[in-house]
Amino acid sequence: MAQNKIDTELYLWEVFVQDKFGEPFTHCGSVHASDSEMALQNARDAYSRRNEAKTIWIVKSSEIISTTPSDEGPFFEPSNDKIYRHPQFYTIPKSVKDKLF
Repeated sequence: MAQNKIDTELYLWEVFVQDKFGEPFTHCGSVHASDSEMALQNARDAYSRRNEAKTIWIVKSSEIISTTPSDEGPFFEPSNDKIYRHPQFYTIPKSVKDKLF
């Protein structure tokens, strides 16, 4: 009789929470889980026990793609030759500036 293989491998998931609706999500930690449903429940139990979070995002760590320190020059270089993107070419009206600062 063949036994059914049960997936017992736990994956690492990154957890992001939103404290209030409309605010940005912040990374608050990681959880281990075998699937997304379990990861979401583990994240809720670990990071929202006292209703701190309104919304939770989870992302499998292996799915996150990032630059490396060696990419610093070549990857970000193209933005340096577009000087029109630098803020010194724009003037902010006083009425707007007063609301920002």
